[in-house]
Amino acid sequence: MFKNLASDALGLSDIGKIIPPSQFNQTDIDDYIFHEDNERIYFVIKSKMDEYCFTNVAFIHLDGQSATSKKRLLKRYPYRNFQPANIMIETAGTMDMDAELKFSLGGMAFSIDIDKNQIEQIRDIYKALTAISEQCKRIAHEETVLEKSFNTVTNMFSLRELSENVVLNLPDVINQTVAQVENAYGERLTTIRNYDFGAIFEHYLRQ
Repeated sequence: MFKNLASDALGLSDIGKIIPPSQFNQTDIDDYIFHEDNERIYFVIKSKMDEYCFTNVAFIHLDGQSATSKKRLLKRYPYRNFQPANIMIETAGTMDMDAELKFSLGGMAFSIDIDKNQIEQIRDIYKALTAISEQCKRIAHEETVLEKSFNTVTNMFSLRELSENVVLNLPDVINQTVAQVENAYGERLTTIRNYDFGAIFEHYLRQ
């Protein structure tokens, strides 16, 4: 117990190790992955107190209160709702045992201490998070453009301002055109909102 308290005081218990893929199934956090829905783990960082996991669709934190407690709190941050931003690496100094990976998700700040000997893998995570951040910005931009285009087209018909009886008596071709526009909008929106970033992780992942 006193060793654990000393580790907490010195900050040594918080230094994480990046776990190799062959050991993902041995981590506690693996039990909370939606394998049934094709969620896939790409990085797991494990310290004495916490586990941090990057999957294709979310960042997950299994939060330990201290090295002397077995209580843990599971927190999930889907990239759809918590876009990565402010991604930084603080490299290790001469006397440091760790480097820090810093980022925010939906305005919530994270700083993870990782063994400095794994700096190449830390850079891989940094690159993947940066690319995901840029992709989230592109998704938001494309949604805005699509919404403006949809509103422009639907305003040409202004069918929503007409009574139901008038709409029902309009030529079929107009109603069909409106339906086609709405269907095309829905399909395009589904395509744009692709928050599965497995391809990005695989692009930067070191084998």
